[in-house]
Formats: sequence, structure tokens, C-alpha cells
Amino acid sequence: MDNKFTVTPWETNGKIDYEKLIKKFGTTKLEKDILTKLESKTKSGKNHFFFRRNFIYSHRDFDKMVEGIDKNNFYIYTGRGPSGKMHIGHLIPFIICKWFQDEFGCNIYIALSDDEKFAVKQKLDLNTARKYSLENIEEIAALGFDPDKTFMFIETDFIKQIYKQALEFSKRTTLSTAKAVFGFKNETNMAHLFYPFVQMAPTTLEKNKFCLIPAGIDQDPYWRIQRDNAEKLGFKKVIAIHNKLLSTLHGVGGKMSSSDSDNSTINLDDSFETVKKKINKYAFTGGRPTLEEHRALGGIPEICVIYHYLESLFEEDDSKLKNIYDEYKSGRMTSGEIKNILILKINNYLKKHNENKIKNKPLIEKYMHTGKLAKKMQEM
Repeated sequence: MDNKFTVTPWETNGKIDYEKLIKKFGTTKLEKDILTKLESKTKSGKNHFFFRRNFIYSHRDFDKMVEGIDKNNFYIYTGRGPSGKMHIGHLIPFIICKWFQDEFGCNIYIALSDDEKFAVKQKLDLNTARKYSLENIEEIAALGFDPDKTFMFIETDFIKQIYKQALEFSKRTTLSTAKAVFGFKNETNMAHLFYPFVQMAPTTLEKNKFCLIPAGIDQDPYWRIQRDNAEKLGFKKVIAIHNKLLSTLHGVGGKMSSSDSDNSTINLDDSFETVKKKINKYAFTGGRPTLEEHRALGGIPEICVIYHYLESLFEEDDSKLKNIYDEYKSGRMTSGEIKNILILKINNYLKKHNENKIKNKPLIEKYMHTGKLAKKMQEM
């Protein structure tokens, strides 16, 4: 079967073959020995389940950072492209950022790339991109980062502090290289051509530390050019860890996207009834055509979106997940029953998230302006 797929920072189509993507992008599979060493240095003595489940599966030089990992040898930089309201898949990089901060006490820089979305989406104006940025910050703040070790910024507000480094990276990159790495075409607008260098600039915010980027594998092209040029500018090559992408409700292997039909995503503001309806009506399962066949042959968790969501995001307990897998695989658990498990877990998660969104809203001023790290950045 011909499995063609496209993965870029701005477009993902088709069913993704993650092993092929490692070879195509030239990244490295995240091996057990690195994770064992990481686990031995955590405060809790346990890796996040994203690592245990191979959901974070690829990296660039993560082993070099882990070798001497503590809060003094790295900081984290990641971001969000604000094109509208957020769905559950958008939280994944921020969840792992929070875990690193809890375990190691590191600084975190979170960029809201209003400039990127303005450049890429022809019908989006800057004022709307800024509005989305502020709304998205509320969702990210719900995770409860340390207000003195976290800086959230809208890129057009912070451009003065990072513009020089963006120029340095762009001057060292030819148009042919940019086309090869990002897939730019002759009709690509100039704002879009320049934006990647703005994205690279915050990798230089703490000169003598590793900059760790937790992000989806689709964001990796940015860091290839950074790694080619960072040492020439007196900075370390960026360290990257790549998570797989949360699938659309319609099938495992694609990417949940807010630009798709609303029936393919679970949004952070979805009501209990909306989540229930979307899961029951639109989620692709690994069930058999009839209950009789399902009992006899068993379900297929590997192709089931419901199981994929439990494994990737909503069931942290490994033993409980294994029990769900075994029960569904055997046919003792039906598609309706596994759907009910997910519906309850998602709705409990969203209820807590939205409570925290209200509770943590007062922290936003610290994240953006008055916290210890924010003040330092604003004074650059």
C-alpha cells in the first residue's frame, strides 16, 4: 500500500509513518538507556508516561543534556501558533514542559507566534492573531507553571529583544537551504520566509545552557538550521525531543488540527455533552462489525482512536491501561464500553482544566510582565 504523507511545521497530511520520519528528518530514536539515566536524576524517581509509552520517541542530542542534567544546565523553549481555540492535542508540549519544571526547576520560555500565523494564514490579520494569543495564554496558564521561572510572550511584543539573533540566523541561511528544509515555493510570501529565523532566536536566551525544545515532530525543521549555525554565534546547538502527534477522531496516524472539521477534534472548551457526542458519533474504533464477531475475534486497539487517546494522554496508570488493552483485545470489553471510559476521563480532565484556568488567570500578569524571569526578559 502506498503510504504518502506530508509533515512540515505548517501542514500535516496522510497517515504518518514515524519510523520513516526519523530517517527523513535525520533525527535519532529515543533509546531506553537515555530514559533510564533521565529517570535516575528526576526528583520523583519516575519518568513521565509520555516517555514510558514511546509517545516522545525521537530526539536531537538529548543524551548530551541528560548526562549532566540539573536546573543549571538547561532551559526550555517551546510555543504555540495561535490560530484559534485550542484542542487537547495542543497541550502536549506544555504538559511535558511542566513535568520538567517540576522535576528539575528549570526556566521555561513560551512563545505565542502571532507573527507566524499572520504570515501563513492569508485571511488572518494581526489583531485577530493577538486576540487568539491572549486566549491561548489563558489555556496554557491553566497548567500552573512557576510564575518566577516562566516567561510567556507574544512574539510581536518581544521582537526588539530577539530581532538581532533572527538577523544573524537568517544571514547565514541561503534561499536554497530554506527551500530544501521548509519546502518553500516561489509563491511563498516574504513574511513566511523570514518567520523561521524569529522562531530560532529564543534558543539563544541563556547563552551557557542547553536549550531544550519539547515539540511535535512536525516542528523539527526549525532546529536543523539553528543547529547548523548556533556554534558560529557562540551558542549551543538546540536539544530537541519530539512527540508523536495526537490523531484526529477519524483515525489513528494523522494529526488533530483546529483547521479541520470540528467533529474531528476535542476542544478545551467542549461541554460534557459535546465530548460525549463527538466520541460516540465520530471516533474511529477497533471494534468488529457486529457484537458477535467482536466477542469472538476481539477488538483491535492498535487502530482504535479511543485506545490511542487513553494511551497518549488520558490514562497515566500503566497497569490500568494494560487491563483496558487486554479486555478490549479479547472482546470482553466492547467499543461502547471503552468509549464510555474515555468520555468520563476527558470530561473529568476538561472540568479540572477549566477550573484551573479560572484559578490561575491572575498568574498571567506574572508570566508575561511581573514575574522574576519576565522582568529580566523585559529589561533585555
